[in-house]
Amino acid sequence: MKFKTLLDDWKRTAAPPLTAREYAVRLPLDDASRLQALVELFPGHRIEDIVTDLLHAALDEIAAAMPYEPGPKVISRDDHGDPVYEDAGLTPRFVELTRKFKKSLSLEARK
Repeated sequence: MKFKTLLDDWKRTAAPPLTAREYAVRLPLDDASRLQALVELFPGHRIEDIVTDLLHAALDEIAAAMPYEPGPKVISRDDHGDPVYEDAGLTPRFVELTRKFKKSLSLEARK
């Protein structure tokens, strides 16, 4: 999700389902000030919802920024017959860990 899309969403939507677990953070003064400014700009949204949405957008961007690193294993061929190598970078491990933690967090939420 891009930040422009996020701003548009804040104008018109409700928050998605949340986990049972809470995360507490202390912010640098500049970040806290900008966060409060967003709360005032979008009075229909709680600060927790804005933090959640910002974190979601940042996590999407960091996942997209993880570079592809070709590994030794050929997993397919492209349209020209050239080999496509498995990704040996951070992305596969990040996806695997995300699935693992999503499962455990979903189980926590059901308790």
